[in-house]
Amino acid sequence: MKELEFVRRVHTAGGRAAIVGGWVRDSLRGEEPKDKDYVVVGLDEPAFLSLFPEAQKVGRAFPVFLLRLDGKSSEIALARTERKTGKGYRGFVTRADGCVTLEEDLSRRDTTMNAMALELFPDGRASVLIDPFGGENDVRQGRIRAISDCFLEDPVRALRAARQAAVFGYTIESHTVELMRACREELLGEPQERILGEFSRALAAPKPSVFFRALLDANLLDAVFPELFALIGKTQPKDFHPEGDAFAHTMTMVDVVAGRTDNIVARFAALVHDIGKGMTPIDMLPHHYGHEQRGIDALAAWDARMTLPKLWRHVAEFVIIEHMRAPRLQKPKKIAALLVALSKLPIAAREILYILEADHGGLPPYLAHYDELSEKLLAIGGNDAPETLQGKEIGMWIEARRARCVQETMRTWINI
Repeated sequence: MKELEFVRRVHTAGGRAAIVGGWVRDSLRGEEPKDKDYVVVGLDEPAFLSLFPEAQKVGRAFPVFLLRLDGKSSEIALARTERKTGKGYRGFVTRADGCVTLEEDLSRRDTTMNAMALELFPDGRASVLIDPFGGENDVRQGRIRAISDCFLEDPVRALRAARQAAVFGYTIESHTVELMRACREELLGEPQERILGEFSRALAAPKPSVFFRALLDANLLDAVFPELFALIGKTQPKDFHPEGDAFAHTMTMVDVVAGRTDNIVARFAALVHDIGKGMTPIDMLPHHYGHEQRGIDALAAWDARMTLPKLWRHVAEFVIIEHMRAPRLQKPKKIAALLVALSKLPIAAREILYILEADHGGLPPYLAHYDELSEKLLAIGGNDAPETLQGKEIGMWIEARRARCVQETMRTWINI
């Protein structure tokens, strides 16, 4: 069905249709909009389904439907209001009876730039911007602003505002920061999967550090990400990390790696590579001997609280353990073992190399030439071993051959 046909059917039944949310925001930002989300005003659920019996209902607490428009599956919600009656994101009573206005529907959203709509008309004339809260001006000013104090009704909106700042490079308006602070107590009781969802989206932002610094400004970082908060004030040797304490270094790292790769697994690994420094005893500072093992313990605590994706944890554990020793290895046998281990990770080795390079300011030759050297090492297998060898002897032979390969290959680099 064409969008215009959809709009005409809605109007014929006495309703109105509009595009809402991110598509409108991104259009004003000059970015290419993604999927369209629609809201229908003036129709209740039975009336909507009588018009579009093929629509698939996907909302449980309120009527949201999927319908193919212009060849794409589009989300269509009936205009609704929400009234806070309890705690958390489930503590709402919704109303979507056909009497809810478009402005009332927009008023329940989080920030002004997400509370705009483009009303559509059945005669095909240009859509009209509906902007009751000044979202267009806030977009022009690069400002994130809560619609009202109703922002407090869903504490995860505090994370969403911080994430929007990281995604769009916008500044959070001062009163909104105060509202974020007021979300602290209720945020502590929110399901961790909701927090993980916002966290994942923040890691995908151009500068993820903005998300964490916004939470710090709003006095929320310690509540949501205590392992990161613990890095603040953990001094480091200035010769190695002139940017400041372990938190400042971590924020620099995650942004540098984000500038090299879109892979959020690698970005997460960069974020937690030094997480063990938050547990360094004060009398040991500015040194952090043994922070690798403490980092594994800190990651385990984080996982116990939030249940991180297994892929994230697996890759992060490798980076935490290896990020200090990897660039410093000299013995061919250990170099070979590390390169083989890199090749077996469930993400491309180059993603890990981005982290190591950012942390150390460069890579040693055997890592800089990873592709060439690892290809040679992986070509050495048990099928090439002498027939007289058995069991562990074959493994020892492979290790020795790979070590010799490393030694000989690196010698050619020196000669060059």
